[in-house]
Amino acid sequence: MSHLQRQECSNNKCSSEYKKLSKKQPCWGYEKHCRKRNYYSYPICPEDSRGWEHTKEKQIDKFWRSADFGMIREFRDEMMHLCKADEEGDSTLDCNQHMRYCRATNLYMNLKNSRMADSRERFRTDVFKKGEIGGHCQLDGQRLKNSDKQKGELQSWHSELRPFTSLKFKPVIDRHHCDVIVERPTYFMKLDAGINMFHHFCDFVNLYVTQHVNGSFTTDINIVMWDTSSMNYGDFFTLTWKAFSRHPVKRLSDYDNKRVCFKDAIFTLPPRMFYGLYYNMPLIPGCYNSGLMKAFSEHVVHRLNITTKPYDPNRYRITLLSRSTKYRRILNEDKLIGALKTIWNYDVTRVDYTYQMPFEKQLEITHNSDIFIGMHGSGLTHMLFQPHWGVAFELYNCEDEGCYYDLARLRGVKYLTWEKKKYLIQQDEGHHPTLGAHAKFTNYAFNIGEFLRMIEKGVKHVAANRPKISADNSVEDSSIKTEL
Repeated sequence: MSHLQRQECSNNKCSSEYKKLSKKQPCWGYEKHCRKRNYYSYPICPEDSRGWEHTKEKQIDKFWRSADFGMIREFRDEMMHLCKADEEGDSTLDCNQHMRYCRATNLYMNLKNSRMADSRERFRTDVFKKGEIGGHCQLDGQRLKNSDKQKGELQSWHSELRPFTSLKFKPVIDRHHCDVIVERPTYFMKLDAGINMFHHFCDFVNLYVTQHVNGSFTTDINIVMWDTSSMNYGDFFTLTWKAFSRHPVKRLSDYDNKRVCFKDAIFTLPPRMFYGLYYNMPLIPGCYNSGLMKAFSEHVVHRLNITTKPYDPNRYRITLLSRSTKYRRILNEDKLIGALKTIWNYDVTRVDYTYQMPFEKQLEITHNSDIFIGMHGSGLTHMLFQPHWGVAFELYNCEDEGCYYDLARLRGVKYLTWEKKKYLIQQDEGHHPTLGAHAKFTNYAFNIGEFLRMIEKGVKHVAANRPKISADNSVEDSSIKTEL
């Protein structure tokens, strides 16, 4: 638990998970003297790893290091000096392996020749020349050059920082070299598609992971989009930035034609790095329950003040995500909803999460859904904010079997998808604009009896794992009892 979170708990402002952390004084798991019995959580691996590892212990450790707080420890252990300070007031540049995460102090950027106002390329690599980005420090040029093994637009910072130069003046200290001096810590981010929840939340997850690597959760930071173009960036989830910063998000172009000196700069983990969370992640089979993803969910819900509503222990809250898109619509959706409503203890809600519904309201509905149902699509990313006993029912995966199954495993919610294809009616072969027949580019109808059978499976999981309510109306603690 961070100092900020402990302070919030002392003021009775923290979530239930953070209160438990505050009382028990445990650790996230990556700290140097953190013992396993004090970890925030630990992976659960009831099934075989399918040859990935030969022992259960190695299987659990693999999941923890690649998809849980263990990856924070590895990122920290990888840190290396690329430019070292020799005296007070000098600059620094430290990065982890492949320069996926970097931090700098007293950083100089000369953007007078950046030409961003005329550019339509979001991730140009020619913004800086030698001498236009750097600091007063001892540069290990060979180490910097050799850190290019995983370079890419959304995979590392090597291309952007390759021109880093050892300067003769001290940025920030020698103020006359700076048109603008930024004292507040600044987080630079390269963003994925802001109109797609699955992709954009890779940005937010990796910002959260970066905060752990950096060891700071303060919201008194600048977030700067590293976008070298003049194009608009569409963002349907702007509310989420408030979970990380109290200040408006800036763009790199806000500093166009200026010499800028940053006292503290963080280059965040990019959203599509190799083996990163959660895009491009090969997830070891047989395991689930990443404490890191659960903590991210709790962090966002807490910071955005999303309401956790009391529930009736005898009833089940079921939400169906409708689609107003051309493809992957549920052709007999009204009949499925009608069938659910015939069952006395099902509280059924149908939603269409478009830009017309505030994102805060969307999160509140999902966060208070025991079972969340939807066709394959980015809206299923909402499962990240279900309660930990929740069920994510991907009604049909459209032959993309791993995407949301793995996301559910990371979050630790139970995953369901359609099991008997003979009870599924596909409207036609599908019409991808370039690939032809495609399961994601058509619509579907579902057998009502089979649909209700699948819902019953989800209800049984919720009943077995949702915390029981005592006679005094307090909620008893519980852990997941059934395999996902």
